[in-house]
Amino acid sequence: MSLTDTYKLNNGLEVPKVGFGTWQANEDEAKQSVLWALEAGYRHIDTASGYKNEEEVGEAIKESGVPREEIFLTTKLHNKEHGYDKTKAAIESSLQKLDTDYIDLFLIHWPNPIYSRDNWEEANAGTWKAMEEAVEAGKLKSLGVSNFLPHHLDSLLRTAKIKPVINQILLNPSEMQPEVVKYNKEHDILSEAYSPLGTGKIFDVDELKELAAKYNKSIAQLVLKWSLQHGFLPLPKTVTKERVWENADIFDFDIEEDDMKLIDGLEGRAGKAKDPDTIEF
Repeated sequence: MSLTDTYKLNNGLEVPKVGFGTWQANEDEAKQSVLWALEAGYRHIDTASGYKNEEEVGEAIKESGVPREEIFLTTKLHNKEHGYDKTKAAIESSLQKLDTDYIDLFLIHWPNPIYSRDNWEEANAGTWKAMEEAVEAGKLKSLGVSNFLPHHLDSLLRTAKIKPVINQILLNPSEMQPEVVKYNKEHDILSEAYSPLGTGKIFDVDELKELAAKYNKSIAQLVLKWSLQHGFLPLPKTVTKERVWENADIFDFDIEEDDMKLIDGLEGRAGKAKDPDTIEF
């Protein structure tokens, strides 16, 4: 197994099993870290309009020398852009900023942002219609969602012609979201893990320190492997060159079943997911 191994999505396309995240990376950090990631062998890059670094991610892809068709590129809709017309414009904006003819995966970033809370179901239906039209036009390859709970997905699926391929959610040993993961699995939607390292808090958990020492790996490597063994798609993010490479070195060991269960028991030890129906953004 390697960084280029893939999961098959429900539309028949494939996505590398490990991605590289750019959340909280400023412009310079995003560009440099993506260049390092592509050099290290990552072929799945994740950004978002809300991260304000799409242009730099696009520049890094161009400058890397890696052929565009070898890279799986994801971006996400800004919370202020829900609804048919706004989404159409947002897709064009992301294509322009990323300087690419197509986006491999386009996600609705949050299901119920404050800007469309009074009519979130109607807004999401309009957004999805615009996304589906962009697939027909060849501008988007796959469609997905992020931070969606089962009731948000139920609503979307009532009018969607194209099923989401991915639901990107907070997933790490502290927050396993079992109901959402179960729903995703039942509907053949891949569970993609953002903040798979718990935005850093996971490194303070003593049990993980002990297990990392047992496997002669870092806590980050241990937790990323845990994510893969659950069938998740982790998106580690770092702006440190050494850690870019370290996080890629996770394919030469397996976590024993009892240790997997121990890690599963760390629920709540390093933070929980925000409620998408009450977020203030």
